Amino acid sequence: MPRTSRISSPARARGPLLLGALPILFMLVFFAWPVLAILRRGLLDKSGAFDPLGTLALWWSPEVGSLVAFTLGQAAASTALTLAVGMPIAWLLARVEIPGRTLLRVGVTVPFVLPTVVVGVAFRLLLAEGGPFAWTGLDGTVWAILLAHAFFNVAVVARTVGGVWAHLDPRAEQAARTLGAGRARAFATVTLPALAPAIASAAAVVFLFCATSFGVVLVLGGTRYRTLETEIYLQTVQVFDLRMAAALSILQMLAVAAALAVGAVARRRRQHSMTLSPAAVTAVRPSGWQWLPVGAVLALIAALLLTPPMVMALKSVRVDGRWTLAAYRLLGTTIEGVRPVDAALTSLRTASDAAAIALVLGLLAAVALSRARGRAAGVADAFMMLPLGVSAVTVGFGLLITMGSLPGDLRSSPMLIAFAQALVAFPLVVRTLLPALQAIDQRLRQAAGVLGAAPLRVWWSVDLPLIARSLAASAGFAFVVALGEFGATSFLARPNNPTLPVLIGKLIGRPGADNLTAALACSVLLALVTAAVVVIIETVRLGDIGEF
Repeated sequence: MPRTSRISSPARARGPLLLGALPILFMLVFFAWPVLAILRRGLLDKSGAFDPLGTLALWWSPEVGSLVAFTLGQAAASTALTLAVGMPIAWLLARVEIPGRTLLRVGVTVPFVLPTVVVGVAFRLLLAEGGPFAWTGLDGTVWAILLAHAFFNVAVVARTVGGVWAHLDPRAEQAARTLGAGRARAFATVTLPALAPAIASAAAVVFLFCATSFGVVLVLGGTRYRTLETEIYLQTVQVFDLRMAAALSILQMLAVAAALAVGAVARRRRQHSMTLSPAAVTAVRPSGWQWLPVGAVLALIAALLLTPPMVMALKSVRVDGRWTLAAYRLLGTTIEGVRPVDAALTSLRTASDAAAIALVLGLLAAVALSRARGRAAGVADAFMMLPLGVSAVTVGFGLLITMGSLPGDLRSSPMLIAFAQALVAFPLVVRTLLPALQAIDQRLRQAAGVLGAAPLRVWWSVDLPLIARSLAASAGFAFVVALGEFGATSFLARPNNPTLPVLIGKLIGRPGADNLTAALACSVLLALVTAAVVVIIETVRLGDIGEF
């Protein structure tokens, strides 16, 4: 027995390393290498000499200062607006029992996985002349960007804070009420401080997404409002100043690193400073005057989350004052050298490939992390989450300048887009599967082993059935994230074979009624597919989506 133990211990130690080898290799080739290449290019002058002072000089220009100020300012304002909208929705999901809660959860979640270019198109129609909110005069202003960001990110606050709120021990608030505190004071002095770590964590994630937003700012901001993200794209594809693009990418990564550090501190506080009930607190069915705040929150959801896609869908079948399906007939015609139906098929194929890659690699990584121990496990976990914290535009730019040095020039292969999209979806797969794997009772595995099952048989008969729902949810999330990916794909897609989001971005930037009409039909198609997948996920999965 001692000899067996000595042999099995190294084997157990090597297991996570072997399982994680392929995901780590994938991350090194398709993430670390391109990002490091961006860093290197940003620190070299035109002659190829190391010139960090030149990079600092580029950062010090008034134009770059304005870009940084607007990027951080709009991200902070968008985060504040998202929190203001998301907190009431989090309360509704966590503590109120109303009919159709599952449908409500779907409605809150769908905006987060919609392609950003579709979100931009929806708000452009909502606020532009002829739209239902044209009277506000917000079209072409920074408020259009802020509202679109709140629409896109409200699910982060609602689901992250709501998930904690649903399990928050209610006895402390009840004690405050017993001692004479009113409802508002009990919330401000007891519940809000308990939720503060979750709120800070959600705010850091929202700030990160808003600071690196691409499709929304590109569609709604045009040339008037530019962020670091859109400027990197413009400097690369229009100005062809790769040094400036790389320097801006470095600057953006520094800002992102700061946001991630804040989020990490908040998550650690969240783990150690909250008292949670083992099961969700029973939601209360409202009655009488209690329906007033519920109705107000439902009205907020309808105005912000349901109106934009509904207006987009109506505009796609209402042309020149008459009802028609002309927009959808354009899907089979050639517009700007491409048939939208072909772009849709390309998107479906690429997203399917990307989802398969992300699912396999994410499963291997999650299994490895669930079995790993010590500081190395924490480092590996953080490394695999890095794609969430680096701009997709930066990654696409990096892939563009590095993949040509591989044998056969991978830039000409359609699989490069699938790899880029898989890189974006991979961390979400890991984050969805890892808690499910860590929750499996180790005694079940031990019992199967005692009965003679080999390790692979134990995993197949014990682990796989228990994580099946999370695995299905991961596949769905990976597919919709890949389907709507726009930042990296805009660099890598070939002009004659774009994905649907790239084609939409191209169409709305061209004059002509047919271009806008076709873009609307394509956007509605993407939104319907995304919503259908989210409904399936919510149907097959138990519990919350989890922390974004």
